Amino acid sequence: MNVEARDPFAAHRSLLFTVAYEMLGSAVDAEDVVQDAWLKWDAVNQSEVRDPRAFLVRVVSRTALDRLRTVSRRREDYVGPWLPEPLVTAPDVAEDVELADSVSMAMLLVLETLTPTERAVFVLREVFGLDYEELAEAVDKSPASVRQIAHRARSHVAARRPRGDVSPGQARGAFEAFQRAVMTGDLQGLVDVLAPDVVMLGDGGGIKQALAHPVLGVDKVSRLLLGGFSKFGATTFEPVDINGRPALVVRLDGELDSILTVEVEDGLITGVYAVRNPEKLSRIGGPTQVSR
Repeated sequence: MNVEARDPFAAHRSLLFTVAYEMLGSAVDAEDVVQDAWLKWDAVNQSEVRDPRAFLVRVVSRTALDRLRTVSRRREDYVGPWLPEPLVTAPDVAEDVELADSVSMAMLLVLETLTPTERAVFVLREVFGLDYEELAEAVDKSPASVRQIAHRARSHVAARRPRGDVSPGQARGAFEAFQRAVMTGDLQGLVDVLAPDVVMLGDGGGIKQALAHPVLGVDKVSRLLLGGFSKFGATTFEPVDINGRPALVVRLDGELDSILTVEVEDGLITGVYAVRNPEKLSRIGGPTQVSR
């Protein structure tokens, strides 16, 4: 007997977490949604569920959409820029280009600009391949309305998502050049790997000092990165895969301080994201399983 037949919820758990995480950008909220889905799954007559995967995705989608409407209002009062909660991911996630792109910091930030319903429809249709009938049931809309929402969301995302295809090898090469420059204090090396219009965002959540506003341009970003770390004594940088992209764990005097992730386009780094909010760093340990 295969795993799905024995325990469909366990078989699809990583998928359900990924759906909720891409809709919410928060692992803590996603775990709560998955737990709620398990309670609902446990309460139904499972022998009458013809398609457990579809049923569970629908339950998670509805719960995540309800929570998204709540957290969207809460984020309006967030102190400073808001960044998604970083996830340590296995190296093979980067090999699935579509999955890695869908959970990347840059894409999750684009998804933040959608309405809750647009975000749900986009994630479920474009990433997880639900048909319009399934979508309509998941978001409680008619199939015709869902088609219009999907078209609007695709156009919105296409206008804002990172442009240019980047292979995992190119992304890794740009990141390694970035890592060397940051670790050695090589200003010119850092300038060479940053795009002219690079943007840096920092998230301290009002708990730790971070950037109050986006920093734009290669000169400001490079000097901020090197100048910021030079103020501290024992700073170490540990390479790790975060959200399907190479990243750095930054420790000060041995204590976890922040996560630095980057976005690469055409061989240059166009985005640098620094998460310092300690409430978002609790999962920086073993890899979190994500799947489509």
